[in-house]
Amino acid sequence: MKVGVFLLIEPFASVEVQLRRAKEMGFAYADITDTNAGGSMLGTAGFSPTVSLDENPFEVRRLFEKYGITPCTVCAHAGLLEPSNPGTYGTAEIMKAIQFAAAIGIRDVVTTDTDPQSEWAKSLSYAESIFIIAEKLCVPVKMAADYGVNILLEPHGPITDSIQGILDVMDRLGNPESLGVNLDTGNSWLGGADPVEMARVFRDKIHHVHWKDLGEEWLPKRGHEYGCGFSTIALGDGLIDIKGVCDALKGADIPYSTLEIVGSPDILIKSRAYLESCGIS
Repeated sequence: MKVGVFLLIEPFASVEVQLRRAKEMGFAYADITDTNAGGSMLGTAGFSPTVSLDENPFEVRRLFEKYGITPCTVCAHAGLLEPSNPGTYGTAEIMKAIQFAAAIGIRDVVTTDTDPQSEWAKSLSYAESIFIIAEKLCVPVKMAADYGVNILLEPHGPITDSIQGILDVMDRLGNPESLGVNLDTGNSWLGGADPVEMARVFRDKIHHVHWKDLGEEWLPKRGHEYGCGFSTIALGDGLIDIKGVCDALKGADIPYSTLEIVGSPDILIKSRAYLESCGIS
């Protein structure tokens, strides 16, 4: 399992700046971290590491190649619990991300439910939540199969932060081969799940991993918050059993993983070394 980096190394900086920084730290793999449909004002001005899904994907691949970095996933984090709305990142953007990824040989598109924002989404029952997520993914998972791409559910919301929630979404969709899991060690733990158990249950469906560790200050928030974005500490310095996850995933067919950590280069380099000590490299 190769270890890459999330391209949010430097705030308010373009994708190219992020790639340059990643190369300086010796990373050869990275996610396409932020995506948008249409044009982005800040992205166009070079103040945001976002990639337009309406961009020529081959231009994006050439930019990564310029710095010797392989793009390993396209992030298409959506609001799958929210009412369908052209202003909310959802089914249409996921479908664009599938085509974008397939064009340049990226196998995995990562999406999620995200914590509910609207009162309508907050009022959904568990059964309604499963249905609405599955409905929004019904066409994309079929499309992904046709393009030879996987859609990966990442723990990042009230449904995906639980093993049963992911299982129920998969079951409602008929357990398609094109639907897998992007294990996030920090998000799953914060949401109340055991990342080691999640790794064991979904071992054959996990195709990518986001690595992060969380410290004592997060303990009171566990089970009450969904997703923390990034960690600010090195792997092995927090409460999460990162080694246990590594052990559970040894030998699994997971080509790439990503450090979802912000801070000094030393923290990222230390985290990569910790994974290497656990047999991940």
